[in-house]
Amino acid sequence: MANNSYSGVKNSMVEANHDGDFGCTLKELRSLMELRGAEALNQIGESYGDIQGLCNRLKSSPIDGLSGQPADIEKRKTVFGQNFIPPKKPKTFLQLVWEALQDVTLIILEVAAIVSLGLSFYKPPDNSSCVEDENEAEAGWIEGAAILLSVICVVLVTAFNDWSKEKQFRGLQSRIEQEQKFTVVRGGQVIQIPVAEIVVGDIAQVKYGDLLPADGVLIQGNDLKIDESSLTGESDHVKKTQEKDPMLLSGTHVMEGSGKMVVTAVGVNSQTGIIFTLLGGGEDDDDEEDEKKKEKEEKKKQKKNKKQESSVENRKKAKAQYGAAMEMQPLNSDEGADAEEKKKANLPKKEKSVLQGKLTKLAVQIGKAGLVMSAITVIILVVLFVVDTFWIQNLPWDKACTPIYIQFFVKFFIIGVTVLVVAVPEGLPLAVTISLAYSVKKMMKDNNLVRHLDACETMGNATAICSDKTGTLTMNRMTVVQAYIAEKHYKQVPEPESIPSSTLDILILGIAVNCAYTTKIMPPEKEGGLPRQVGNKTECALLGFSSDLKRDYQAIRTEIPEEKLYKVYTFNSVRKSMSTVLKMADGSYRMFSKGASEILLKKCYKILTANGEPKVFRPRDRDDVVKKVIEPMASEGLRTICLAYRDFPASEGEPDWDNENDILSGLTCICVVGIEDPVRPEVPDAIRKCQRAGITVRMVTGDNINTARAIASKCGILQPGDDFLCLEGKEFNRRIRNEKGEIEQERIDKIWPKLRVLARSSPTDKHTLVKGIIDSTVIEQRQVVAVTGDGTNDGPALKKADVGFAMGIAGTDVAKEASDIILTDDNFSSIVKAVMWGRNVYDSISKFLQFQLTVNVVAVIVAFTGACITQDSPLKAVQMLWVNLIMDTFASLALATEPPTEALLLRKPYGRNKPLISRTMMKNILGQGVYQLVIIFSLLFAGEKLFDIDSGRNTPLHAPPSEHYTIVFNTFVMMQLFNEINARKIHGERNVFDGIFNNLIFCSIVFGTFIIQIIIVQFGGKPFSCVALTIDQWLWCTFLGFGSLLWGQVISSIPTSRLKFLKTAGHGTQKEEIPDEELEELEDMDEIDHAERELRRGQILWFRGLNRIQTQMDVVSAFQSGTSFQGALRRQASNSSQQQHDIRVVNAFRSSISLYEGLEKPESRTSIHNFMTHPEFRIEDSEPHIPLIDDTDAEDDAPTKRNSASPRNNNNAVESSNHLLPEPPITGTPSAPGSPLHSLETSL
Repeated sequence: MANNSYSGVKNSMVEANHDGDFGCTLKELRSLMELRGAEALNQIGESYGDIQGLCNRLKSSPIDGLSGQPADIEKRKTVFGQNFIPPKKPKTFLQLVWEALQDVTLIILEVAAIVSLGLSFYKPPDNSSCVEDENEAEAGWIEGAAILLSVICVVLVTAFNDWSKEKQFRGLQSRIEQEQKFTVVRGGQVIQIPVAEIVVGDIAQVKYGDLLPADGVLIQGNDLKIDESSLTGESDHVKKTQEKDPMLLSGTHVMEGSGKMVVTAVGVNSQTGIIFTLLGGGEDDDDEEDEKKKEKEEKKKQKKNKKQESSVENRKKAKAQYGAAMEMQPLNSDEGADAEEKKKANLPKKEKSVLQGKLTKLAVQIGKAGLVMSAITVIILVVLFVVDTFWIQNLPWDKACTPIYIQFFVKFFIIGVTVLVVAVPEGLPLAVTISLAYSVKKMMKDNNLVRHLDACETMGNATAICSDKTGTLTMNRMTVVQAYIAEKHYKQVPEPESIPSSTLDILILGIAVNCAYTTKIMPPEKEGGLPRQVGNKTECALLGFSSDLKRDYQAIRTEIPEEKLYKVYTFNSVRKSMSTVLKMADGSYRMFSKGASEILLKKCYKILTANGEPKVFRPRDRDDVVKKVIEPMASEGLRTICLAYRDFPASEGEPDWDNENDILSGLTCICVVGIEDPVRPEVPDAIRKCQRAGITVRMVTGDNINTARAIASKCGILQPGDDFLCLEGKEFNRRIRNEKGEIEQERIDKIWPKLRVLARSSPTDKHTLVKGIIDSTVIEQRQVVAVTGDGTNDGPALKKADVGFAMGIAGTDVAKEASDIILTDDNFSSIVKAVMWGRNVYDSISKFLQFQLTVNVVAVIVAFTGACITQDSPLKAVQMLWVNLIMDTFASLALATEPPTEALLLRKPYGRNKPLISRTMMKNILGQGVYQLVIIFSLLFAGEKLFDIDSGRNTPLHAPPSEHYTIVFNTFVMMQLFNEINARKIHGERNVFDGIFNNLIFCSIVFGTFIIQIIIVQFGGKPFSCVALTIDQWLWCTFLGFGSLLWGQVISSIPTSRLKFLKTAGHGTQKEEIPDEELEELEDMDEIDHAERELRRGQILWFRGLNRIQTQMDVVSAFQSGTSFQGALRRQASNSSQQQHDIRVVNAFRSSISLYEGLEKPESRTSIHNFMTHPEFRIEDSEPHIPLIDDTDAEDDAPTKRNSASPRNNNNAVESSNHLLPEPPITGTPSAPGSPLHSLETSL
């Protein structure tokens, strides 16, 4: 501490008393991490002397790290906090129940039931001549009560489903978090620990591809470049050095280089954590003192005008008033508006999950039809009643009888609503969710960790897979098997004696220092196993090569630790090589390089000979080596790596290290090695399955073309005799670009259908190829592309693809972040499993639809015609609700959990435009519907004769239930049960019982429903309008139900191709069908959601009214608070631009709350889905979930943008500025509804 200023020492003494004896407080570190560049260096210099001083204060050693003793670690956790951000509390069961109650149809039913309950207790006076008999009025209350009860049942089941779904996602989330590990130095040992275990003072090793888990200060770095766009919105990579800018922030990505940092802030105190807290991610239960401390800090922060956070009063106010709204704020509120605008411009419009889109559209159409039917039903019932009572029977309207008449009308209304309830297939979204959640859970067992729900269903439609080679198709256990050294080509690893010792020394030194120090060969875990390879596998192969040559690389690394390396040029996709410079004792420099052989050999002008002396290496010698060594190695599927070195004599002075082209030339070649990475044994079979399933597998790799071709042949991607293309990246680029160098879609279209292998490809090539295939319209079926990747450079392609697979073991954090599914075993055959599950989801939904629509059609027609002819629905309200429960909730459970079979892989993918309901399904739906209607109507109009019982038609209002109608209801339910078994097959298969016992859920649900049906009929009595039936009657009902199985066989005998008149249904909306004006409005949105298009035309008027009320409320609240008066007036003025504003409001609403709760993207439902989408807390790419209605007026409402006065600063979630200053009128750029200028102040 000698070099610290006196104040620093004094300060630390005071702090030491209450801050666990560390030389700096949490507060100091937190304010330090808010500085950047020179400011930060000055602050470190003033307070701690230098970075070494900071480490001393934190009681950590830059070389050995922390001691790692549990007591010390615990103490650090208590003083500086833990490295995890507490998630939001999950919704309680009661909240979920409350949400389920929000369903409009259910609310209508509840109201109607309560009205009917109230009226049923009214007794008319004796002398009146009303329409009903006294004795039947007794049981009038039962129907109302029964409806209420069944509504409660429906609500509880829905809530339970949501709750278990949420629980599953929490589990999944914690699993994703536990998987994440990070490399730290403890007690001199380099170990990997879970991210949550990192504490302040840890020395962490950062390398290319890492997502930084905590804030820290760089101790030592090689060529380190960081992508800080997730915090600052700046897309350029920031160079980090100890001299200029040593501050590393959590949530940012390492794009190049490597280094070590000392951790200074974790969890909620790190930069990402602070933002999360502001967004209400972690609940703050802070004491008042903490708040005061924070307030002081906030004031400091505002002065610094760097990274502004919200002031605490503001936060408290906002928390109190708009807790919920605040917590649901978008996570992207940290990106500058301009960055946001830029991103908006570049991003393609993301379609909602294909299946969700089709389903939502279908559900809306069915719902509309149901609404019309139920309205007509009510009208007909009322008219018939009025005509019959007052005209035919000629009864006077008696005052005393009014409640009785109202009761009739209420009953009719209830029947109408029940028709609506049955017609609206609210089971659809449930079926999708159950099916997806079930699949996701099962896919975990098949090594697929799904991060985005809809990825699993998209995968079923995949038509192309672009796969990496290394690690996916191959085992990623690399070994050197051939070498060209000292002018001789060895087919196995040579004996050390056969190589000149001078060459050997240079070779081993070059391998030891020019491989990342994080790469090591560890002893095997089990006796007799293979040694473990840690780090980059190619480097592991080279280290293994040095061990095979009986030399120890570790000794050299101990002698030359990482701190002594003079300069390192790390590997990246542009250089395709890595170099390390050592400063020799005599002042000269020696640089070692390794890289792709064809690239590095071009830069060699000498080569080491058999006696260890360098000799001149001419271009024609080089061609010889390429022909005689490199091509034969590559054609056997080996990856070729060249090792070289260069000396810079002391006499020439220090070279200009930044001029890479000059530095990396004039090399001396030491040797060329061939590295083998064997093909995984299960891959050829998996690829055969893919090809049989109509999926094209393409290999995209950075290796040279001969290696790639050899591996592709071994895998079965290339068959002998096929005329498929294998291209190199350069050639590919030459073919797809026009004279100006622009990429043309037509040119890509000429290439991709035949392309099977793309070698020596850069990340941009991969991205171009994926984009080209997705956008292509050559084939009438649009392509759905899956991509696998493990490197940071694969990020763009993974994001662009319809489904991105990242490698769980070899993958970098950046790749996992951009992916939709993580392969936990890095194995290509797991992708085939994902395809199977994806297709299964699609089929499950179709099965459910086929069942659901049959019931809907039949129930609606029966209720409608019955009501018109007999003035009463044959199926009572409570019975309809029970049928609705069976067919919606239970059937979605039963049919959505069918396990997948290998047979799914025998058909071609469906593609994006395939309708949900195929011709075959339509045939089944109509066929079964006809059968059921014939049976029901025969029973309804001739049942009393067939069974010799009293007719149930035309009974008075509160008549006791009749056997007749009970038989109709029972037969109806039996037919549904047997039809549920029919619905298990949708492709016209004969055997509907095939594999039925593999699905226990299905069996138990069908059996359970049957038992409950018996109880309802035998003991349901008045509430269910049922009478106990005899055994004979039961057998008849069951027999008629069983008939639907037999009838199903008849239907499947009719060839679908004959039935040309059948239409398909449930297409997704094509972009071309959307009118232009609407497309323009949709431009602001990240998503095109088809259902909302249907729903929205009627909403615009409603929103106008709402907007006016809003403005009045604003004026009132402005007067009360006295602050944002101008804002309110300005908004008043903005009503002139009413039209466009309304469209914005509608957009905002559409982007968040759909009328069909549960059909929207899962993210908008619960916070946990946001975590699913952004597991590693990426503050980016998220969309606003609950727009406060006036978020959308950001442009005409200055006070909502507290921060807009200074265009430079980052627009943070809740920005604070001095409220007393009048704000100048602002003509800012209009921000899209998704932009961060969201108001919390004037929210509704």
